[in-house]
Amino acid sequence: MRKMSDALYLSLWYPNLRLAALPDKLTAVLGTFAARGGEARVYAATVWPMNWSESPVFQRVYGHGERGMQPRQAVEEALELLHDDYAYEFQIGWTLWELESGGGLDNRWVREPRLVRVTGFGPLFDEGTYEQDGHIRLDFGRDAPFLEEEADLDAVGARHVEENVRQLVELTDAVEKASGATARLLWSELGESLAQRLADRLGMRN
Repeated sequence: MRKMSDALYLSLWYPNLRLAALPDKLTAVLGTFAARGGEARVYAATVWPMNWSESPVFQRVYGHGERGMQPRQAVEEALELLHDDYAYEFQIGWTLWELESGGGLDNRWVREPRLVRVTGFGPLFDEGTYEQDGHIRLDFGRDAPFLEEEADLDAVGARHVEENVRQLVELTDAVEKASGATARLLWSELGESLAQRLADRLGMRN
């Protein structure tokens, strides 16, 4: 049975977090990407009021690479509008090995950038969504690069998938340490364990 790729998230929580401390936490998280396969600058920033169904009250697309905004500057600009019921979303580039399908047997691995969404939640946004999603949530997009469950992995493919997972683990550890998170959760919409699925995929189960 073919398995659809699933969205992958990392949620971070901080003890007794005051809204005024959120900018420093977001800056710390965004600042870890450059050393772990990501860009040093923020691609875009969006501020959502109340809940996800509302129109943004702030939106900037800076661009990739040198056109991007330094994390601290992007956070300062977006969080000028600091409200309990706002969510602050930043997009930043992160590069992984991806399996590019050429049809038939012509598949090749390429290093491809993707945008990770880093969102800080005010305590009243969407009826306190932070309790479930974290004070800060990272949305990595689809989990296929960490599993490639529909592909027949050879030694090269298995190595690239392992490199992606190692990069994910290193980034997860780094954002937790840099931002002082006291709890974290790596999760998917399907609620399945990424670690277990990875072990199944690479035939590492005993």
